[in-house]
Amino acid sequence: MTTSDELSASIEIDAAPAQVWALVADLPRMREWSDQVVSTKVIGGEVKVGARMVNLNQQGWKRWPTTAKVVRCTPHSDLAFRVAENKTVWSYQLEPLDGGARTKVTHRRETPEGISALSKGLTKVVLGGMDGFTAEMRSGMQSTLERIKAAAER
Repeated sequence: MTTSDELSASIEIDAAPAQVWALVADLPRMREWSDQVVSTKVIGGEVKVGARMVNLNQQGWKRWPTTAKVVRCTPHSDLAFRVAENKTVWSYQLEPLDGGARTKVTHRRETPEGISALSKGLTKVVLGGMDGFTAEMRSGMQSTLERIKAAAER
């Protein structure tokens, strides 16, 4: 199901899918790519379907914890996790280009069940409102992809 709450950004990277996957699937490194992520800890350490994560996010001086569960994990292709607090699914899809020499990465915020009322309320009151926060996330998603690209192409 697609809703207007869904966001996506894409980038092409001059690196093979396996090389890009190594960066994307190393979830504790997400703080290096995303301005919003302070830390990510995968319980048990292994990224696989069912793995649980504890995250700390930020916007300026404001910080908040979230928990998530990996819901899709196909190496070199698809990684997605569902955030318990707001019901959103964050994902990275990797598509080989040029016979696998390059990779297109699409970063999405999926909302198959919508966004929780609690999350919408807190966003409105604490994070600057839905429109502003959504614009901030959209921009942040592109920045995240640009940082992953820079790391993969080094």
